[in-house]
Amino acid sequence: MMKGQKGYVLVVRVPFSGGSITGAWQRLTGRVRRWRQLAWERQQLAAMSDDMLKDIGMSRADVAQETERRFWDDPLKK
Repeated sequence: MMKGQKGYVLVVRVPFSGGSITGAWQRLTGRVRRWRQLAWERQQLAAMSDDMLKDIGMSRADVAQETERRFWDDPLKK
């Protein structure tokens, strides 16, 4: 510090949302599990035959649209 200068410290308080490290870890692992489930479901959908897709009311275009989504793109927001 130079002569004549005053030092200041900026203190910023970040609100703690509560919970614990364990809770944060559980939320993170739950999210990763959901992403893996979505990826697996989309793979299964892509592997279905045209007859199977017809039975569930989907077309190849629907499947293409669904399988192009990113793994984190969760339509149910779980």
